Amino acid sequence: MSGRARLTLWAWAATLLAASALLPLVDSVGWMLEAAVLLAIQSGVGAAARRVPLPRTLTVLAQVLVTLLLLTLFFARQQSLGGLLPGPDTFRTFGELFQAGIQDVGRYAIPAPLSDGIRLMLVGGVLVIGLLVDAVAVTFRSAAPAGLPLLALYSVAAGISDGSADWFFFLLAAAGYLVLLLTESRERLSQWGRVFGGTPRTPGAETGPSAPVRTGRRIGAVSLGIALAVPLLPLPAIQGGLLDGARTGVGTGPGDGGTVSAVNPLVSLKDSLNVQEDHTVLVLRTNSQTLSDMYLRIVSLDEFDGTTWKPSKRQIVTVPDELPTPVGLGADVRRAEITTRISAADWYAQDWLPMPYPPSAVNVKGNWRYEPEGMTLVGDHGQTTRGATYEVKSLEVLPTAEQLAAAPLAPEGLRDEYTKVPDSLPAVVARTARTVTDGAVTDYAKAVKLQDYFAVEGGFQYNTEVKVGTGPNAIARFLEEKEGFCVHFSFAMAAMARTLGIPARVAVGFAPGSLQSDGSVSVGLKDAHAWPELYFQGVGWTRFEPTPTRGTTPSYTQPESSGSSAPDEPQASRSAGSVASDAPVVGTSCSAQDKKLEGCAGALPADSAGQDGDGGHWYETVGWILLGLAVVALPLSPMLWRLRRRSVRLGSARHAPSAVGAALPGGRKHAGAQYTDELDMTEPAPDGTVLRQSGAVATGQVLAAWRELTDTAWDYGIVPDDALTPRRAAARIVRLAHLEEPAAGSVHRVASAVEQVLYAPQPRAEPGLAGDVRVLRTALRSRASRTARLRALLAPRSAVRVVWDLGNRWAELRTDWAVRWTDAVHRRRPSGEQSG
Repeated sequence: MSGRARLTLWAWAATLLAASALLPLVDSVGWMLEAAVLLAIQSGVGAAARRVPLPRTLTVLAQVLVTLLLLTLFFARQQSLGGLLPGPDTFRTFGELFQAGIQDVGRYAIPAPLSDGIRLMLVGGVLVIGLLVDAVAVTFRSAAPAGLPLLALYSVAAGISDGSADWFFFLLAAAGYLVLLLTESRERLSQWGRVFGGTPRTPGAETGPSAPVRTGRRIGAVSLGIALAVPLLPLPAIQGGLLDGARTGVGTGPGDGGTVSAVNPLVSLKDSLNVQEDHTVLVLRTNSQTLSDMYLRIVSLDEFDGTTWKPSKRQIVTVPDELPTPVGLGADVRRAEITTRISAADWYAQDWLPMPYPPSAVNVKGNWRYEPEGMTLVGDHGQTTRGATYEVKSLEVLPTAEQLAAAPLAPEGLRDEYTKVPDSLPAVVARTARTVTDGAVTDYAKAVKLQDYFAVEGGFQYNTEVKVGTGPNAIARFLEEKEGFCVHFSFAMAAMARTLGIPARVAVGFAPGSLQSDGSVSVGLKDAHAWPELYFQGVGWTRFEPTPTRGTTPSYTQPESSGSSAPDEPQASRSAGSVASDAPVVGTSCSAQDKKLEGCAGALPADSAGQDGDGGHWYETVGWILLGLAVVALPLSPMLWRLRRRSVRLGSARHAPSAVGAALPGGRKHAGAQYTDELDMTEPAPDGTVLRQSGAVATGQVLAAWRELTDTAWDYGIVPDDALTPRRAAARIVRLAHLEEPAAGSVHRVASAVEQVLYAPQPRAEPGLAGDVRVLRTALRSRASRTARLRALLAPRSAVRVVWDLGNRWAELRTDWAVRWTDAVHRRRPSGEQSG
């Protein structure tokens, strides 16, 4: 293996060793194998480009283009042109996936599920770092600065992880970098010549490593030891920062305190509603008699910034055996305690626990913490719902319309917190709220009018494909265009309620599922939902349903309702795929605008990586990629082989020595050394004699220049005649190509140099032979037609030598195996048989 090839291999290995620090961040290691294969393809393209050789900038550009094609095939094939070429939709998809990945990183504790966004960030990041390392260390031959991207890759992983094994991954990254440095230094020294270790100090002692090698090893060992020891010292540390809240789950300490960060769980709701095939997320069994009201609540969003809603930062505590009575619920409100047993799918990894509201007791295994304000449970230190089975006791609160209408004013502190709206909220929101509720006296009447405005009377349509907009005017545009899905309806109603002085927040979870034949209820992806909760003193936080065709309208908001309706049959929440809407509902990925509005948002089915998709396995994609590269490379192989052979030959001739050294058999001399690769010293010379591999560098360099000269003429239509002497062959080329000076003189100089190394008693190498060959090529190009020039470039006639070389090597291989077989047979025969 050549020095450049070893350097390429170690650049690839060093990148993967540094990337291994990312392994603890996600719960799947499959992405690492994908990154390794794609990085190998990227490095292979760079190695091939350098072997041609292409200019450095073109080599890096080729790797960039291949990297972009690989990412397109893996992450945005459906949005590409012809299933291969990236287009505007491809880059839009990359942006959406990257944004979703950032949101997933902020939402999940370590280890996070391998969502598409996180997978793109991991694989794409490794490819980008690998490209930088390969370009700096191999293409531009400077391995030392390549440590910077490797350090960046390790630092990102170390900054997010919990630090339990940082030292181990640091050792891996440092070892890869040190070997990369060592490989590059050896490759440089090999170009200077042999490194001598000096004479041994005592007779008979073995010669050890050279002083530079020993010093380098010592420096590397000391530096590595210092790097490992410094973090163990009691130095001051910087606390906080962007990623600190998500470093070790949602809390700190042994579990008796801490906070839950203000991360938004609305990340994938629109995608969940748009899936073509509904997948079961939860299966529950309950003794409730009103299954149509069995909403499963995950988290409440109580902080409103004028554009979207998100959960504020709250204190979390250990889960108590019995949860307190909900805030504001009076003793005179009828209620019933129900028990629900819930089983989560193995692929559903959510760090908020879906529960009926309000819960009174939860029996669940694992590291869960309780957030009292929202009465929610959140996973701690990587705890998720994946495959969990748990039991929840909850209250079925049954207020009457009269109780809600007679509710007194909420406490001042609660009212101040939950009626805040930012100054950036457009005035049309409050104006519309006042217009819709005109004539209503109580907060309850205003809330019912707002619900009916969105669900029935306002002309709104349910559509998961809508793009309402972003920024402070998002709700205003939604009120104007009157299209959206549950996020838009719940956001708008909660904001309008706050402008009317009604405490409001948004809940995220699942609408009622579908009753099964065995009595269980199945909750699917398409049941993902969001709804507003309004506060009424004496009742507490109360659900409303403004989204048309989704969920169920609460009985206490229906006309002539006493709140004591008979038990009704459970109704499946109308999914996005079967909604009675004039607008199309398709399973497209969430756009960047929707994500800025948090419209793609959903706390919900976060990790569907375990489901069977339509995209096939990643290794099938790799196979198609390799096949595509082969299809592209095959027609170009004659040109690439010819460029490579020309580079090797002219590089050899360019370094031809001006003096000739060691003795050849027969008295002739040459510069003794090993001959360069790709020169076959057993091919016949122009006079028909055969030069054996004992020939010298000077001879090989001159013959390389002559072979390139004759092949260049062959590419432009002058077939070589090996029966002629070098001088006559040169005259023939000059005559048939109609060459004039200086091209004619260049051809004769190369022929004269060949005669010198073959026949002169004291041969001397002629410098500048590579330049003479280039002069001939320029002259032939200037005289050839456009068709002839294209033929010489894309389909050179001399490329047939590849076939000849393969035939010769095959014959040599067969002969070698035949000799080995014969020797093996003779060795196995008894001595008596051999003598007989």
